Amino acid sequence: MIDIPDELIATQYAYNGAAGRAFVAALPGLAGRFLEEWGLRRDGAAMYGMCALVLPVVREADGVPAALKLQLVDEETVGEPVALRAWGAAGAGAVGVLGHDPGTGALLLERLDEGRPLSGVAGGGGVPGGSRLVGEVADARRAVTVLGEVLAQLAAVPAPEGLRTLGDAVERMLAAAPEAVGRLADEEERRLLADCAAAVREVAGEPGDRLLHWDLHYDNILAGRADAGRAGEWVALDPKPLAGDPGFELFPALDNLFDAGEVVWRFDALTEALGMERDRGRARAWTLARVLQNAVWAVGDGERELAPDHAEIARRLLGVR
Repeated sequence: MIDIPDELIATQYAYNGAAGRAFVAALPGLAGRFLEEWGLRRDGAAMYGMCALVLPVVREADGVPAALKLQLVDEETVGEPVALRAWGAAGAGAVGVLGHDPGTGALLLERLDEGRPLSGVAGGGGVPGGSRLVGEVADARRAVTVLGEVLAQLAAVPAPEGLRTLGDAVERMLAAAPEAVGRLADEEERRLLADCAAAVREVAGEPGDRLLHWDLHYDNILAGRADAGRAGEWVALDPKPLAGDPGFELFPALDNLFDAGEVVWRFDALTEALGMERDRGRARAWTLARVLQNAVWAVGDGERELAPDHAEIARRLLGVR
């Protein structure tokens, strides 16, 4: 029997409606099917995120630890196996694909150390093969540095054909920007979001062609396992891939584990890791595009103010006080 976490059920019902309810109802059957078809046995408690159920498993034929990931396929997740295989072929730092069922989107993935996310470094947890750093800021900066190294590997890979594109996303967000600005209750926030949109318009004509993760925050990077030959490595997982400019990747690392005083330091460290230190204006514009994108979504859900952390990121990058 597969127990479906209440939080996953609530998320699917709230955000995906009938499709989410159908997905939740199908999960026990899907899990049973792929445990049998792929010769897997359970090897731990179920894990979950916003949109997926993950079962730790062992492949019975060879004893290889793995993770069975079941998720609702949509425009954000449909490209996941394509992206992971492209990164794998390039030797970039992403989780390996051991199996994929195109009909359901089920994935059999390399098992990582779920107990050692990069967010643990930011909280003083040390690094694989390294020593514990002293002081919360030093720990957080080490985590940012590691994330930048992983990000540079991923963004070096050209995007395969057929993925969703940043060009399409930016066209939609700019079309929705005037209405989003007008619906904000606070005049200062209206000016701030209008400035974000103006910055995005300057770079919209060159959206880029790199393979982007889109959601590379500190809990989406885990330590590799020694039994997979990845001891001492940090490995990215759970991409929502698209083709675009690497500057569009920086926002999650600024927003996750948010620290207003560290926004500019993090931004500079990440642009340096990506080799964009001489083109920080472009990276800044694409980071502000994430503020705009999130605001458009929030306003569409009835919000009338910017998320405080997002607004502060925009202020810091625009030099507004």
